[in-house]
This record gives sequence, structure tokens and C-alpha cells, in this order.
Amino acid sequence: MRILAMIAAVAGLALSGCCQQSCDTTRCQAIQQTRGQKVLRHVVMFSFKQGTTPEQIQKVEQAFAQLPKKIDTIIDFEWGTNNSPENLNQGYTHCFFLSFKDEAGRAVYLPHPEHKAFGAVLGPVLDKVLVLDYWAKTK
Repeated sequence: MRILAMIAAVAGLALSGCCQQSCDTTRCQAIQQTRGQKVLRHVVMFSFKQGTTPEQIQKVEQAFAQLPKKIDTIIDFEWGTNNSPENLNQGYTHCFFLSFKDEAGRAVYLPHPEHKAFGAVLGPVLDKVLVLDYWAKTK
């Protein structure tokens, strides 16, 4: 009986556990509240101009990664670089994935001064950008 209780407790923690280690309590609560509901995803992909240095790219990565701390309508964030062996990325090397509870949250993000400041960091080294938004159902 004690083993069943322990399994139930661990399962409960797994199901109600927080999103990522890096998120703050408010953001984790917002993510928890969206479980099983539609979430607005905002996917952004970049390719950089020829000659862009690794240091310039790192500055862009760091600036984008700071946005969730500065814009509270972003409820989740992740990013990475392309490692697909299919060679279908059409020059896009970086993917940033933001989540919003609703369209109102995205509407705050898009014209936000911090988002605009990020654009000033990105602009000089950006070759192409691809943006796709969609509604996702979370588990």
C-alpha cells in the first residue's frame, strides 16, 4: 500500500510539475493553467548575413533569450540551432519558440519596447526571418 501511495505521489508531481527549471513561479503557474487548453505558439526562424561573426550571433541569442524576463505575456520560451541532416533548412539556422496564453498576450509582445530593442540588435545581421503562429493544444 505504501508503494502505491509513493507511486501516486511521484505521478502527481510529474503531472503537476513545473515547466522548465529556468522559469519563475508566475510563469510556471501560467503554463500550468494552460495544460489541456489551446496555447498560441509563435515560431521565429533566422538566417544571418554572410560574414556575421559567432560573437554577433551570440549577442542575438542572448538578447532574444532575455525577452521572456522582460515581457510577462510570454509564458514559455525555448530556442535552438538547426541540426537536421535533411539539409532542408533553406539557410535558417536558429529557431525561437514562444508561447502565449492568448492573442492579447501576443498583441502586447509584438509592439513591446523590449521586442523593438531586440529588433535593433538583430537587424544589422539578419538575412532572412520566417514567422509562423499557430494554436496548439497542450497535454
